[in-house]
Amino acid sequence: MLVDSHCHLVFRQFDDDLTAVVARWREAGVGALVHACVEPSEIPAIRELADHVPELRYAVGVHPLDWRKWESGTASLLREAARADARVVAVGELGLDLFRQHNLEEQLAVLEPQLDLACELGLPVIVHCRDAAPPMLEVFRRRQGEGRCPSGVMHCWGGTPEEMKAFLELGFHISFSGTVTFPKAEAIQSCARQVPEDRYLVETDCPFLAPAPRRGKRNEPANVAVVAAKVAELRGEPLEHVARASTRNASKLFNLPLQGV
Repeated sequence: MLVDSHCHLVFRQFDDDLTAVVARWREAGVGALVHACVEPSEIPAIRELADHVPELRYAVGVHPLDWRKWESGTASLLREAARADARVVAVGELGLDLFRQHNLEEQLAVLEPQLDLACELGLPVIVHCRDAAPPMLEVFRRRQGEGRCPSGVMHCWGGTPEEMKAFLELGFHISFSGTVTFPKAEAIQSCARQVPEDRYLVETDCPFLAPAPRRGKRNEPANVAVVAAKVAELRGEPLEHVARASTRNASKLFNLPLQGV
């Protein structure tokens, strides 16, 4: 069994063939998925999808690049959505992205209340962090000192082994996506070799970041098997071992209803 710990299935790229996509991930052994949320208007569609796909769980949150979608009532909306549905297993994806935008203060203004909400609800966070490890670490370290830092996962990991170690020390998990299969992704591959067995997940971030040799095409949850195979290769371990470890880690972090992991 595998868990795709981060996917986006309500995007238009899946409008025409979602039924076939579901069949392919089930054939590939994907037994559970966590659907991320980039902004509140997605929540009804994600909830409806979960009604039809029993192995799907989901998060609620606002992506840092969607900071303009944060309004005075957004925290209440996210809180109500999480409390109304036990299938909500995380807050996110939240975080910082200083690669596409450089408005750190505005992104922090959206990040902080979501971290507060995760602590209030007792949920982990799904963290998007691109070119922003130093300020993200500063936020998490400060909040840990205050006793207000939730657990969570650094999704679609793209940092260095040194940055990974810092997030691990704060209690976070590390999730590898299709980028770990890219030939020049040496830092990410080093992280996959070094990450402790009980602290890594695998994901697709579909429809983005299809693994090699499918790079540039639409990604889908079945491809999480390719990611897991690459992690296994890098670690010198059988695929079955990586599948078991990553599934166990995802199940524990997100409280997934999986048996025998």
